[in-house]
Amino acid sequence: MKKILQSKDTSLSFEFYPPRTEQGWDNLLQNIEKLMPLHPSSVSVTYGAGGSARTQTNKLVLRIHEESRVPVVPHQTCVAATRAEVRNIMQQYQNVGVHNVLALRGDPPVGEDNWQPPADGFKYAVDLVRFIRAEFPDTSIGVAGFPEGHPEMPNRLLEIQYLKEKVDAGADYIVTQLFFDNRDFHDFCARCRLAGIEVPIVAGIMPLRNRKGMERMAELAAGARFPAELLRRVEEAPDEAAVERVGLDWATEQVRDLLEHKVSGVHFYTLNSAEPTLEIFSRLGLVKP
Repeated sequence: MKKILQSKDTSLSFEFYPPRTEQGWDNLLQNIEKLMPLHPSSVSVTYGAGGSARTQTNKLVLRIHEESRVPVVPHQTCVAATRAEVRNIMQQYQNVGVHNVLALRGDPPVGEDNWQPPADGFKYAVDLVRFIRAEFPDTSIGVAGFPEGHPEMPNRLLEIQYLKEKVDAGADYIVTQLFFDNRDFHDFCARCRLAGIEVPIVAGIMPLRNRKGMERMAELAAGARFPAELLRRVEEAPDEAAVERVGLDWATEQVRDLLEHKVSGVHFYTLNSAEPTLEIFSRLGLVKP
């Protein structure tokens, strides 16, 4: 990933999550197959809240790596992970040629408001980054960024300082949480550069698909901020099909602006569905022969 993001071209990557049912696996593999002709720079695989999908994550990472040969970026969280477990997982990836990871603190299990790491675990993402860099020096490490601000850190100055500490500990690049106002992303990048953070910053994009999805995004730990113009368009939409068109139009223009600004990368949160990403690529002429 480090070499890919150092290219002058904007990288285009996708994210998937491990299914919980056999039907879910069938659907996901079909959607991955639909997206592969777009020649993504990489794909990432999430870890599940509280580390709950650890085994499924490993299974999906290995399957994509073996069948597509697209660079895979597994998520690795601090939650529910000891140093020995992380070492074992990372070694498995190394053995098959996966040399990437997105190092995250992760969401604590539901109901654990006062979460504490396990014995010999990691409390913060910076600790995980430092450990992986020391144990697996050739691994390309990504970390998360929050253009709208981290929900647990109201102090925006400290937030950027902590992000710089992760970079100084060995992170090679930053992938942002989803956002709907590109001004937030561009300002976030400017503040990072002012703080001396020089690694590539990848923009996270997820098209709005329906009103329920919008409500869920607002309820996330890092709840999304919806610009007034987007809210107006959704409010005026006569049905859910129209809401989905609004979301695609909005996301398409976001990606168009990011490409015009020659950002390091755009990361599509696919929710395991190929169609929105395919539509955006088609509209922008990003489909490669």
